[in-house]
Amino acid sequence: MHRNRRTSGPPRGDREVVLGAVGYDTHITRKENWFDANGPAISLEDWTALVNSDPEMQLDGLAEVATDDKKMFRLKMPGLSLWTSYSQSGKNGNQAWFALYGGNIVVKNSDSEILRKMYVIAQRLAAKVQGDEGEIYGPDGEPT
Repeated sequence: MHRNRRTSGPPRGDREVVLGAVGYDTHITRKENWFDANGPAISLEDWTALVNSDPEMQLDGLAEVATDDKKMFRLKMPGLSLWTSYSQSGKNGNQAWFALYGGNIVVKNSDSEILRKMYVIAQRLAAKVQGDEGEIYGPDGEPT
């Protein structure tokens, strides 16, 4: 992993990989832009309190995923949580993992169902849902 060294603007191809795979990330953030170095962060305490109060969320701290070449990828991370009520959970290896990273909650390759859940969580955290390119998502899981 490497860290993006630019101080403004969304990271481009040199951005770091979260959750061990390349893809499009969506962020629950309190910052003006998820990629800002400074700004109000979501703390581990805030996140774990929310997860523990939401019966649809499970705080795991560990994700295991079989890769296309049949190898097992493991990610251990404080605050790593699973949305257990995701309708696609377990289908074709799908899971809805929510990772606390850099003061934001990050989900990889979110569909509209996940984006709607992210919006509900963001409201509880006094935050917003923002895509990699800076777009903001509303309660319907669509960009506003």
